[in-house]
Amino acid sequence: MSVLAKPVLGTLAVRRARVRRAISVLKKIFPLAGMQLRYRMQWELLVAVILSAQCTDKKVNEVTAKLFKKYPRLEDYVFAKPREFEKDIYQTGFYRSKTKSILAAARLVKQRFKGKLPRTMSEMLTIPGVGRKTANVVLGNAYGVVEGIAVDTHVRRLARLLGLTGESDPNKIERDLMEIVPKENWFQFTYLMIEYGRKYCSARRHNHASCPLAKVGASQ
Repeated sequence: MSVLAKPVLGTLAVRRARVRRAISVLKKIFPLAGMQLRYRMQWELLVAVILSAQCTDKKVNEVTAKLFKKYPRLEDYVFAKPREFEKDIYQTGFYRSKTKSILAAARLVKQRFKGKLPRTMSEMLTIPGVGRKTANVVLGNAYGVVEGIAVDTHVRRLARLLGLTGESDPNKIERDLMEIVPKENWFQFTYLMIEYGRKYCSARRHNHASCPLAKVGASQ
């Protein structure tokens, strides 16, 4: 089994060239890479993204298929009963903290933003349960606003594996990636990494030499 002991970073120029090659390869493999969560309006997008923490998109979609019918308006979340809501989202895991975040977010969006999700990173980060990853996903999908790169578990692991960053903190990883990933690819980069992690290079021990990006960088 080929297992990477530590990232081989190289200079900024080397990492820029490495990530460009990776993006080129992944675009050919996953031409339709993108959001898999289902939603009908922007508020539901935020709910789905919060629910997706430590949960598969498939399971989130199963839960929200019923949830969005039961709570069709933002106001329904504002007046939702926490204990009942916890039962509604139980299958997504961490249901207590997710309930607290979603219901608090609903109240804030209703009161401060008049029922509309804001369009800036700084405003999104004032919403309970929203960090940079969630804000990047929501802004990009809801408004086409791209202020950074969403660093989920796949992006975090693969960015280190490919020698694109030596950091462990998601915010620092995002900073490093923003230096080397062309800005026009910031939004798509996350989804390319997610698909790659799911289909080829999972967190389970395996032979990295057989992965499509084995020759790109540090995954050899």
